[in-house]
Amino acid sequence: MNKSSRMAVSAPGPFAAVVYNLLQILLSPLLVVGYVLYIVKFLQAGSASGGTAQAPLLGRWTQHKLGRRLDEPSYRLMEALPGVSHLAMQLLWVPTTLAIRVSGYLPKSFRYPFEGEVSMQDEGFARQTFFDTVVEGHLADVAQFVILGAGFDTRALRLPPDTRVRSFEVDMPKMQAVKREALKQAGIDAARVTLVAADFEKDDWLARLVDAGFDLGQPALFVWEGVTMYLDRAAIEATLRKIASVAKGTVVAFDYYTTEVLESKDFMMRYARMGTKAAGSPLKFGIDSTPPSRERLAEFLQACGLLLIEQRTLGKETEGKRAWGGFAVATVK
Repeated sequence: MNKSSRMAVSAPGPFAAVVYNLLQILLSPLLVVGYVLYIVKFLQAGSASGGTAQAPLLGRWTQHKLGRRLDEPSYRLMEALPGVSHLAMQLLWVPTTLAIRVSGYLPKSFRYPFEGEVSMQDEGFARQTFFDTVVEGHLADVAQFVILGAGFDTRALRLPPDTRVRSFEVDMPKMQAVKREALKQAGIDAARVTLVAADFEKDDWLARLVDAGFDLGQPALFVWEGVTMYLDRAAIEATLRKIASVAKGTVVAFDYYTTEVLESKDFMMRYARMGTKAAGSPLKFGIDSTPPSRERLAEFLQACGLLLIEQRTLGKETEGKRAWGGFAVATVK
């Protein structure tokens, strides 16, 4: 299959999902072996694997292979990473695509754009649609594009060649070293993107960004995807205040968890905490989940000098349940 082609998926009948799930069960031995091999190689590679940054890259790799969200740099990066078992990838890929082809059913996670309610399992896929929409809607109004905690993000690499927006990526030195090597091995030209090494909990990342050519007097779009939950409160507040010091018209988009994820005894919440801790990136921060959590978020941003202009709550807020996260866009007041 051409890796850029869209996989044909017929209009699903009433039993399509049932057929898909039955096939997944029948092929589960291959899926289990693939998953085990993937985790073993991931752990063996240690810091060279890219840590938790590899999970969203795997999602983008899958969607590209399915032809749902074309992202050639993500595909090539995933193929070049040292912490990836290609045998495991095939053992995971073949049963899933076979089930899709036979049943005509495409799981919600793989659809693009993502629609409907967002579960914790689907959060990584859903936020792709959210951030892609933000970039499409705001990039034309700014002079600079900054991806904070970039990991293996490829949005700056996929901008049109004639774009006049200057692009930067800020991340941990070790993470950037892994990405630089992967870009080199994948043969991806990243000359138009300025990489800035900084630890959000220890370094003045904005000063380093300015040293790299960022102009405080020009509006910018900051994308902060899949990062806030791994930082302590002080680092998050400091980061938001630094963004608030940039020119008016500056926008920041980010996703977040609430304190519900950090404190709940629910199985999925506990699993999320254990999984990220095992990967070396424990969960540290959550917005106050006291309903309505949107107001708690707006208050938090206001204290940092920012105005909330768009927000989507994740998880229904009722008397017995609290929201577990959200997507947000804020601007300099």
